[in-house]
Amino acid sequence: MCRFGHLRPVAAVIVIALAIGARPAIAADTSTRLKDVAAIQGVASTPLIGYGLVVGLNKTGDKRQTIFTAQTIANMLERFGLSVPGQQIKIENVAAVLVTAELPAYARPGARIDITASSIGDARSLQGGTLLATPLRGGDGQVYALAQGPLSIGGFGGGGGGSSVQVNHLTVGRVAGGAFVQLAANSTLPSGDTITLALREPDFVSAARIVDAVNGELGPDQASVVDPGSITIKVPAQYRNSVPSLMARLEVLPVQTDVNARVVINERTGTVVVGGQVRIGPAAVAHGNLSVRISTKYEVSQPNPLSKSGDTVVVPNTQVDVQEAEAKLVALEEGTTLESVVRALNALGATPRDIIAIMQALKAAGALRAEVVVL
Repeated sequence: MCRFGHLRPVAAVIVIALAIGARPAIAADTSTRLKDVAAIQGVASTPLIGYGLVVGLNKTGDKRQTIFTAQTIANMLERFGLSVPGQQIKIENVAAVLVTAELPAYARPGARIDITASSIGDARSLQGGTLLATPLRGGDGQVYALAQGPLSIGGFGGGGGGSSVQVNHLTVGRVAGGAFVQLAANSTLPSGDTITLALREPDFVSAARIVDAVNGELGPDQASVVDPGSITIKVPAQYRNSVPSLMARLEVLPVQTDVNARVVINERTGTVVVGGQVRIGPAAVAHGNLSVRISTKYEVSQPNPLSKSGDTVVVPNTQVDVQEAEAKLVALEEGTTLESVVRALNALGATPRDIIAIMQALKAAGALRAEVVVL
């Protein structure tokens, strides 16, 4: 029995992939710029983190049991010349958050970067809140940016009288360009006769194709593959003192990258993303849904009229109903894309969670020729 189908009955599905006909041709690789798949090795962004307060909430902030929020407010007010004991502060409109960001390698003071604020207390929502000025520190303890601004949570929530409604996640918010860079990260361009490019997704085929594109632009034997994740490029004499000009010339080169066959699954939201290279091998998978409903009605049992003995009691009457949906059949040829399988399953009325269960079973049986990534 599928663990996703116990809430309501849906059409059961049987998928059979048959070894009939020739394998369809794999779709051609898409062309992309070199800058989108590789970067100079050793140059990376710096993760930043800070602790701050979000104010202006509508009674959805931290409660009294979140001690550190009250202490933070008391410390902040003391800096403004107000002495208020922390235990006497009502903090319904304030929430403590951790602020995170990534400082790009070559970001200079005055630049703006995006930030994310996540509640660390028991706040119900950050909707409508504003982040107070929060210093963001790197791993070395130095302050690299200062964050502040109104939060955007990408959803909403409300309720009253014991009823509530919520859309999306309300305890995490973002501020686009909400942090000002105060200190530049220590990033320098490599110097010397060679530079090394690091692939964002290591792959032998992609590395070889990038080398071909670079050699076609700079000349033969100017670039070579070191391993699936790195490429060495000889710096031409005219670019020895101008590596940025060389990178500006190379980053716009169109390259043909090879993509791994991959299926991404998010069971919490029922989201399925299927790559174009995914193929199905011969297999037979039976997927059925069993629905069990248990209902209880309470009846009153009373003694006969004028009876000298007996009590009035409430007797539960429990009924159990078990239903199993009918099976349906989908015939597929070997080598067909998983996209066709999902389209056929949708036509039968299968839910996203049913499709997730079927693909996990196909992967376990060795019929799904792709990497399955579960978020």
